[in-house]
Amino acid sequence: MKALVIGYGSIGQRHAGVLAEMGHDVAVVSRRDIDHPANYKTLTEAVDAFRPDYVVVASKTGEHRDDLEALSQTGFRGRVLIEKPVYDSGSENPPEGFEAMKVAFNLRFHPALRRFRDVLGTRKIFAAHIYTGSYLPDWRPYSDYRKGYSANHAEGGGVLRDLSHEIDYMMWLFGDWRRVAAIGGRFGDLEIDSDDVFSMLIETDAVPSVTLGINYLDNVTRREVLALTDKGSVRLDLVRGTVEQGDDVETFTVARNDAYIAQHEAMIANDSSVICDIAEGLKVMRLIDAAERSAADGRWVPA
Repeated sequence: MKALVIGYGSIGQRHAGVLAEMGHDVAVVSRRDIDHPANYKTLTEAVDAFRPDYVVVASKTGEHRDDLEALSQTGFRGRVLIEKPVYDSGSENPPEGFEAMKVAFNLRFHPALRRFRDVLGTRKIFAAHIYTGSYLPDWRPYSDYRKGYSANHAEGGGVLRDLSHEIDYMMWLFGDWRRVAAIGGRFGDLEIDSDDVFSMLIETDAVPSVTLGINYLDNVTRREVLALTDKGSVRLDLVRGTVEQGDDVETFTVARNDAYIAQHEAMIANDSSVICDIAEGLKVMRLIDAAERSAADGRWVPA
């Protein structure tokens, strides 16, 4: 299959590398001069010359809207995977006419998260707590964190969008959100102009109280979920790859790119059973926008 990756930052390079390792013919679109054997400066040139079957939109979040419109105008009608989140703001539908369009919340393919979801099953969940924190300067140690898009609010950076994985799997586990109250902003001492902390209290269709905390400031990387249910508590640790129920601990060994490979395999096989669809991706955007309104206004915001 011919796969075209739009954008060649860290995530674009990762997608291109994974697809190449999977045996696909890969080309890249980037306005920069890059070291890739098949690269194009414009989408029109890439689609005309390379004729891809599958396109991954891995540009800066703030560029997704324009890139999707430009891709539609080239006449491409194949499958599209959009890096999360769909947009930097807003939740309007993207252009139509593609064979399939999904959103790259690849943590859904992590075996520990899938096992956690299976364990919860039909249990009654009284409350849940989600926490994810890591130190932004350690994300890409060979580059200056102050110059990356994560540090730049205008480019779609900030912890609320960077760690929107947590918002996606929160709804995948606990149902659609009904209302949210949030506090967030730039609270730490990183040299950035984007939000570095967000804390949310959320009511969902299935759970009356979900707390969700994300930040760029924790110097120990943590990614955890605790669900309090009618059959006891269940804890997920995505860093260690464990699911705990009392003294029972299941451990899942995951290579760095396994979830990316599984996600691309699902796209190529047109398997929609796990992957995030565009409607779900836009629900994530609506919750992001609502959390920002809540933080600004100091009030609950309904769905």
